[in-house]
Amino acid sequence: MEQGQYATEHDAKVARKLAYVMCGGDLSEPTLVSEQYLLNLEREAFLSLCGERKTLERLQSVIKTGKPIRN
Repeated sequence: MEQGQYATEHDAKVARKLAYVMCGGDLSEPTLVSEQYLLNLEREAFLSLCGERKTLERLQSVIKTGKPIRN
């Protein structure tokens, strides 16, 4: 998507974080994990994205206009 210019570099970063959470993080083999484990991964990913200027710009845009900007 990024190479085809359908997604920005930041879109790709967010997608990679989402995929990491949905796949259960860095597990070396198939493992059952708890809901709390997944929630912790999600929180970690969200907080790391909140440290990005582009994420904050998107959040502000959604709050002000109801639509995210494409940055």
